[in-house]
Amino acid sequence: MHPIILIAGALVALGVGLDAFQTVILPRRPSGRLLRITQIFYLLTWTPWVCVAEWVRSRKLREQIYSIFGPVSLLLLLGLWALLLVVAFGMIYFGLGTPFHDTLTLGHGQIDRLGTAFYVSGTTLFTLGLGDVIPTSRLARMLVAMEAGTGLGFVALVIGYVPILYQTFSHREVSVALLDVRAGSPPTATELLRRHSFEGGDQALIQLLAEWERWSAEILETHVSYPLLAYYRSQHDNQSWLTALVAVLDTCALLITTIDGPSVRQAQLTFATARHAVVDLGHVFHIEGLGTRVSEAPDRLPKETFYQLCDSLGQMEVQLCGDPEAMKRLTAIRKLYEPHAFALAEYLKMPLPLWVAEPKKTDQWKTVADLRMTREAVLRGSSHVSAQSTSAAHLHEEEDF
Repeated sequence: MHPIILIAGALVALGVGLDAFQTVILPRRPSGRLLRITQIFYLLTWTPWVCVAEWVRSRKLREQIYSIFGPVSLLLLLGLWALLLVVAFGMIYFGLGTPFHDTLTLGHGQIDRLGTAFYVSGTTLFTLGLGDVIPTSRLARMLVAMEAGTGLGFVALVIGYVPILYQTFSHREVSVALLDVRAGSPPTATELLRRHSFEGGDQALIQLLAEWERWSAEILETHVSYPLLAYYRSQHDNQSWLTALVAVLDTCALLITTIDGPSVRQAQLTFATARHAVVDLGHVFHIEGLGTRVSEAPDRLPKETFYQLCDSLGQMEVQLCGDPEAMKRLTAIRKLYEPHAFALAEYLKMPLPLWVAEPKKTDQWKTVADLRMTREAVLRGSSHVSAQSTSAAHLHEEEDF
């Protein structure tokens, strides 16, 4: 017997079981003191992946490389769990002296016994049941049955875990795609307010912010429980869940500190929930220290951009507070979430949104709005002519009568 190898194999098997349980089944808190297999796996794989992607000059190709990491890492993680289980049970069998009768092994050397132990572990975990190797002790039979049950549970875990991830991802992306038509692509706070500057837009904005309050709470629950989802990128260009979340935070910050209106209360609720999500996700990835480097990053809202933002809002007939201290209040509230957003953006390599959208040669939203205004003008003119024509027709009918 080899007691040290036996104990090491048992610890590895226990570690894999606990890691799979915490990753798939147990809803976790944002932070934890112990490094687990999943955390070590992503620490060792994400950084090299980023280094490879940064060598690519094409932005579109680089984004495609980033988007592959999420699905590939899921398959690699499942494969890693399976490999570690095979190694763990193989070590246990070898530590017990390889209590098996293997007709293929002619010698009784340590290499032959080790090969038999890993072969039995692999065929048992994947429930092949070839029967060419026979246990020679009751303890070996019990361990083989236990490993076979573990293999069945592993298959069930894969079948149940993957659909949950993709359903959650799909649900997340629906709201991100809907924000595209409400705040531009990529979304900005100014564009979101501009597209809600119509009559009754306040109520539509309140409803939108309420939906994003719930969306932020769902992100807080799902991405803390399944951090792998944070690596999944959006399917469309200029979109990401982090960009959308920060754009909504920017909008709430503007409504709270700069703009008067009935939507301020809902903006406060949405801001609190969205900020909570950004902060807790920073704890999940252990990147709180990156937030201290926000002073090294370029200012997202310098004075000239703030004045440009005010001019844009003034053209929309949005009621401003008119307070010279507005920029100071906006800067103060930005400090509550921007360091955490910068840390996530730096770690996940996702861009943060601008405050004012860059001008585009072809703005589809403006094109549709102009067509709508043209149609309404035509309808107003045609309705006036139609009324006169109707009156004339009635008079003509009365004369004939």
